[in-house]
Parts: sequence; structure tokens; C-alpha cells
Amino acid sequence: MKKCTRKIVNTILVETGLVVFSIFMFAPIFLAFTMSIQSPEFVFSYPPKIFPRGIHFENYLQALKIVPFLRMMWNSLTIAFFITLGKMVTGILAGYAYANFKFKGDSFTFGLIFATLYIPAEILLIIPLFQIISKLNWVNTYQAMIVPFTASATNVFLFQQHFKTIPRDFEDAARIDGASPLQYLIKVVLPLSRPVIGGAAIINFTYAWNMYLWPMIVAMRDDMKTVQVAINMIMNAESSNNWGVIMAATMIALFPTLLLFFLLQDLFVKSLVGTGLKG
Repeated sequence: MKKCTRKIVNTILVETGLVVFSIFMFAPIFLAFTMSIQSPEFVFSYPPKIFPRGIHFENYLQALKIVPFLRMMWNSLTIAFFITLGKMVTGILAGYAYANFKFKGDSFTFGLIFATLYIPAEILLIIPLFQIISKLNWVNTYQAMIVPFTASATNVFLFQQHFKTIPRDFEDAARIDGASPLQYLIKVVLPLSRPVIGGAAIINFTYAWNMYLWPMIVAMRDDMKTVQVAINMIMNAESSNNWGVIMAATMIALFPTLLLFFLLQDLFVKSLVGTGLKG
């Protein structure tokens, strides 16, 4: 009886803590949304009001007019898609190679790849990388914002660790059936790895979508800038004192990542649970 009561109390405490934590996490998004549909007078009213009086979607229309926002959204979507695709392909292939094959220098090269996680790339590599991009005449192009980020040590490590958990009996059975290593990867390993692939896709897409410094450096024309740069341009425009417009642009920029998460949330949660169970 005591154990049952203690379990109920622990469950209530955990659930209450999660609800409170969720409120704190969701509060900034809710505040940004309410500000995005308020008039300027209501935004700066004192005391501040959480719930709006009336809905003003003019803020969204104004945000789309100040800068070529839809074009910048398309740029960010294109860049994020191809960066995510590149990272997934290179991460899966490299992780599969390190998990399933033995070759000379495998431990050493994997250690080098893992060591790059500790390098602050945006600080140390941004100048030489820009020099390379300039020599290739890639400034103001998609490839300048995509190619340097199509590989990730994090993905290699993630998939290598996950592929190690797949029983070798599956590989032996595939070999007996005459499957090549690539066929085994495509027909057996990848279907078993859908949760990890979905979770990694969400993380990689969000990272690429939120890139700010590098696109701002290599994209000098407005038609090549990304949505994160667009928000900064709106803040520096004449409407910089209109936080309703700024929050409207922020909500538009936030929508694709939220949509992706809701579409793949089951895979994302399964990837976290599976990772936790496997230690």
C-alpha cells in the first residue's frame, strides 16, 4: 500500500513538474504570438496585457512588405533542406562504415572526426572558409551556404553508435541471402533506424534554418539572404519600434520548424527513448 501511494505521489510530482516546465518553455512563443496580433498601442500599454483585445493581422502583411520575406523564406527552406539531406547522407554512410567495417586507421580517423566537435568552427574557420568561397566565386550563391555544412561529426558519431546496436545476426542473414553491404544498409539498417533518422533530421533542419552569421556574410544581395537575416533587417527598418511587426516576422520564421517537429514528433520521441534505453 505504501509503495502504491509513494508511486502515485511521485507520478503526480513528476507530471506537475513537467507541466510547469512546459508552461515556462511555451510562454515565450505564446507571448510572441500575442504581440504579433496586437496594435502598437496595445503592445506598449502599461501594465502589460497578456491576452490581446482584437486581432490585427496587419502586422503579418507589413512584415512581408518591409523586406522580400517570402523570397528569404524560400532561400532558408532550400538551404536547410539540402544541408539536412547532405548531413544525413554523409552521416549515415560514414556511421555505417565505422560501425560495420574494419579498416586500417579506422579508430584514428574516427577520433579525428570526433575531435572536430571541440573546434569552434564559426570563430576559427569563418575567415579561411570565406576566402575559399571567394576564390570559387560562390559569394551570393546557394552552394556557398550549403556545401560547407553538408557533413557533421555529430551525425557520424550518432549513427555509428546506433548502428552498433543492431544485432550482427541481421547482417549475417543478409549475407547468406546474397545481399551486398549497400543492400543490407538500405533494406535492413535504414528501416530499423527510422526513429534516429527522424530525430537527426529535425535537429539538422533546425540548425540549418537558424543559421545567421554565415548567410549574413556570404549573401550580400537581398534576394539571397535568409529568413534570420530578414528578421534583423526588419528590426533595423523604420518599424523597429513596432514589436508587433517584429514578432509577426518571428512567428512566420518559426512556423516551418514547428511544423516539421509536429510531423516527425513520434520519430523524435522514439529516438530519445531508444537512445535512453540503450544507455
